[in-house]
Formats: sequence, C-alpha cells, structure tokens
Amino acid sequence: MGVVRLISESFDYAKDAIWGRWVRWLLLLVSTIIFPFMYGYTVRVMSGMKPAPELEGWIGLFVDGIKLIVITIVYAIPLMILTVLPFLMYFIPVSATVTPAGSGPEPLISPEMAIFVALAILVIFILAAIIIGILSTFAAVRFARTGKMREAFRVGTLVRHVGRVGWIRSFIALLVMGIVITIAQFVLALIPLVGPILVFLLMPAFIIFSARYVALLYESAPAQA
Repeated sequence: MGVVRLISESFDYAKDAIWGRWVRWLLLLVSTIIFPFMYGYTVRVMSGMKPAPELEGWIGLFVDGIKLIVITIVYAIPLMILTVLPFLMYFIPVSATVTPAGSGPEPLISPEMAIFVALAILVIFILAAIIIGILSTFAAVRFARTGKMREAFRVGTLVRHVGRVGWIRSFIALLVMGIVITIAQFVLALIPLVGPILVFLLMPAFIIFSARYVALLYESAPAQA
C-alpha cells in the first residue's frame, strides 16, 4: 500500500469517526486530557476495527492505555540511556587509583575527547531512534492485534515483520505521516485567534488518523503468528 493511499484511507477513517458524531467527538476530546483513555482508544483503532469503534468499556480502555504507555516507555529506555551517557562519561571521575597523588579526581574523558564521543553517540542515537521508533510502532500494533503485552516485546518477530514491509518503506511512511500532521497543525495554528483552539479541537482526529495509518502500514505485510 502506497503512502498516498495510507493517507487517504486514514483521513477517511478519521473523518468518519468524528464527523457528525458529536458525542463521540466530545468524549474523545475529554480522553485526550485523561490520556490513558485516548491511548486505550488508539489500541482499539490499531486492532483493525472498522468503522471506528465507540467509546465503551471504559475500564478496559484505561487498562489498555496504561499497557500501551508501559510498552512505549520500555522501548524508550535505550534512547534515555544514550541521552545521558555523554554527561555521565564527562562528569563521573576516574578512580583515585589511576590519578596522581594529590591531583584529585579527573573526568573519565577529556573535554576535547568528549566532543567527539558526543558526536558519535549522537549518530548512534539518531540511528537507534529510527530503528526503535519503527519497532515500537509495530510493537504497539501487534499488542493491539493480539491483546497481549508480551507480544509487543517479541523483538525477533517484529524485526522480521518490519523486514517484510521494508525498513526504508516503513521509515518513509512514518516520516510522511509526521510531516503531514505537523503541517496540518501548523497551518491551523496560523489562523488568527482560533488557530490553537482548532488544533486542540481536532486533536482526536489527528490521533485517530495516526493510529489507523500505522495499522494499515502494519497490515501491508502478513504478520507472523
């Protein structure tokens, strides 16, 4: 499925989910504030429900939302480590046994070397962010499809699935999705007086669009059982 079709079908899905369905829209708007409910609703959208599901079974929504948040945080841990690693390497002193007597502790690496290390870690961080971003997206959809958290952490299975879809294709598709949403929100925000309000009011549509988009991307190649 091409990117244009992903955008078109996801737009139609999001429009049908809220246009003329004002009660659902209001509930979704509240759910964006009490965000575990919105996370739970995206789980239902990513599960493949068509048309968009109603907001019911609120306890289940909340629980699924919390599970999805936990999955997201776990996948983000390597990136968190890479973020703080340069600072730790600079500020943690070496042991006094490897420094001359009376000289006091010194940084683990010199300030000059720290620049090169930071640049290397930055490159690694960008590559890791792309890979983990793709894997975590597919992990979220796999959790939604199976209803089991452990399925989100079957990394080998997820890697093979992404491989069938295509790593470059997945990256481009997710990048385009981010660009489309960013541009749409930016244009709305430029409208005098009401722009930011419109962005907030349409937030459920953007979230549903994203959830449906990644679900369709996931479906573009058969998932391993």
